[in-house]
Amino acid sequence: MEFPFDVDALLPERITVLDQHLRPPARRPGTTTPARVDLQQQIMTIVDELGKASAKAQQLPAPITSASRMQSNRHVMYVLKDTSARPAGKGAIIGFLKVGYKKLFVLDDREAHNEVEPLCILDFYIHESFQRHGHGRELFQHMLQKERVEPYQLAIDRPSQKLLKFLNKHYKLETTVPQVNNFVIFEGFFAHQHPPARKLPPKRAEGDIKPYSSSDREFLKVAVEPPWPLNRAPRRTTPPAHPPPRSSSLGNSPERGPLRPFVPEQELLRSLRLCPPHPTARLLLTTDPGGSPAQRRRTSSLPRSDESRY
Repeated sequence: MEFPFDVDALLPERITVLDQHLRPPARRPGTTTPARVDLQQQIMTIVDELGKASAKAQQLPAPITSASRMQSNRHVMYVLKDTSARPAGKGAIIGFLKVGYKKLFVLDDREAHNEVEPLCILDFYIHESFQRHGHGRELFQHMLQKERVEPYQLAIDRPSQKLLKFLNKHYKLETTVPQVNNFVIFEGFFAHQHPPARKLPPKRAEGDIKPYSSSDREFLKVAVEPPWPLNRAPRRTTPPAHPPPRSSSLGNSPERGPLRPFVPEQELLRSLRLCPPHPTARLLLTTDPGGSPAQRRRTSSLPRSDESRY
């Protein structure tokens, strides 16, 4: 795959690793490029054109690899260039491999859900004129060594039949674990997960579903006490041997007896007659035995029942 600029000078190594920054790699000593040439723009052009070629080969409605997607995701792109042929002295691109870590929910052999974050194969393309020459295996093997993973630890996003045959031929990956999403994993995927996958309980059959969970059923077993006054115990027929002490604060108990024992009226009047007068009242009687003039007038106007009786 050719470009109108010098690919060989832009990508000095046979396999170049690009991240989300899309920065051009360090240049070899002795190579010169005009200062006004935007090297990063050339990198973005290569990424966009490779993404379009891959989408066309896989018959996708739109490219899944582009410079904008690379800049907005933490993906890594391995670009393989042709070092043998130099058409017009500018070099050529053979293909690329895009990988990245993703959080996935996958099923194991027992159909239990597992939350994992494996390295995923997101896009893989080798130019049609360079296929069946070992370039795909060279690129794939370089990625495995760089990322330090084994082929069975990978998750592949919507692999084509050509990619599945490639993995079976070179890495003996044949038995897949069925999934409900677009990713494909192979047997042995869960045997070497680091860190270990967080497993969720498997799905229960429809007949095993209960109206309440176990915690709800335990809660329903606990008797809830009704509010006052419905929670008052019935009155006891016989008084207790030692009644509880009475609280001095108001509102502490809903049941309260009289504060003092009932006193008959006659005993109350007798106690009042026998009560000695207050010192202040005794002083007033000594200084003014007749009382005030107004009081004498009021008392003199009242009828004297004792005199009319005789």
